[in-house]
Amino acid sequence: MRWYCLNTNTHGCRRIVVSRGRLRRLLWILLTLSAVGLILWQCAELLMNYYSASVSVTVQFQKLPFPAVTICNINPYKYSAMKEYLSELDKETKKALETFYGFSEGKPKVRRSVDDWNSTGSDFFEQIPLLKVEDFSRTATDLHSGQKRRIEGSVFHKDSSIVNSGDSNDIIGFQLCDANNSSECALYTFSSGVNAIQEWYKLHYMNIMAQIPLETKEKLSYSAEDFLLTCFFDGLSCDKRHFTRFHHPLHGNCYTFNSGESGTILSTSTGGSEYGLQVVLYIDEADYNPFLVTSTGAKIMVHDQNDYPFIEDIGTEIETAAATSIGMHFTQSRKLSKPYSDCTETGADIPVENLYNKSYSLQICLHSCFQKAMVDSCGCAQYAQPLPAGAEYCNYKKNPNWS
Repeated sequence: MRWYCLNTNTHGCRRIVVSRGRLRRLLWILLTLSAVGLILWQCAELLMNYYSASVSVTVQFQKLPFPAVTICNINPYKYSAMKEYLSELDKETKKALETFYGFSEGKPKVRRSVDDWNSTGSDFFEQIPLLKVEDFSRTATDLHSGQKRRIEGSVFHKDSSIVNSGDSNDIIGFQLCDANNSSECALYTFSSGVNAIQEWYKLHYMNIMAQIPLETKEKLSYSAEDFLLTCFFDGLSCDKRHFTRFHHPLHGNCYTFNSGESGTILSTSTGGSEYGLQVVLYIDEADYNPFLVTSTGAKIMVHDQNDYPFIEDIGTEIETAAATSIGMHFTQSRKLSKPYSDCTETGADIPVENLYNKSYSLQICLHSCFQKAMVDSCGCAQYAQPLPAGAEYCNYKKNPNWS
């Protein structure tokens, strides 16, 4: 014990041993015992307070509003129903593919002579001629008439390595010119002639669709009965009544689950695929337009009920004959306006009309501004955007310079 008291860091014990005189030693014994007593008393108080205090644990499950889910078929319209409107364009497109690359249905891959093709005139190739450019020179050959022409204006090269069916030195493109001034032109070129023909086809396709009434286009596209086979939400069955249809210029009839237009927004409190939305879609890929789309499936977008679904920009493509699961994490942020930043909260101070009838967003601003500039410059509206008041979609008959 003496050895411990001499070597310990506890000052009281050491002072008891080394102190001279009984009185000093007694004082150090009393002080040490008092300190130990205080420590024991504090420990006892802590234990008594811990066991005497009541503990309450509350677990709450908060329901969150389920987002809106918009689904579109990649193929906007049934090809069998569209043949009446696209027959001449499809005929010329087939001839172009057969002439350039020998692509044909059920026939050997043999290139046709250009003379066999250009024996008859074509409004499509007169409006937007297909050209062959060699080594980016300023001279090009009209692939329909075989005539050489001087390239005027700017050249925009859209290279692609997805398909390259011909000579690697062949650069195919199409030229867009001002109908009133043939010197104001723009040439868009592609390393793949197949890609060039597809983009050429899309321009004529939009021109044709711009002249078809909306009611007719809705009938040409997929109905809810055709597109939506089965539906389950939160483990319960749902049907087409839970979906809201809207017509998208590039994707035809699209369907939004839980759009909130009826005044009711569904909510969920449990995560997992079993408690979310489950749908089985019928894509009908046999009725796809082979000149317009290069893949089969659907596009889906999860968004807020007040947001417009820009599915052509940020939609997720899902393939056929496969089960696709999409999980989401909800994060909400709000950007403050002045004096904290130059952001706008509602878009009320933006001098451009919101064409989408939805909450303001950067994409709505960009698309609305583009459409306004399009109407101001060309006198008509671009087919892929909503129509401003008093405007109509561009087409070659009324607006030959729109493209």
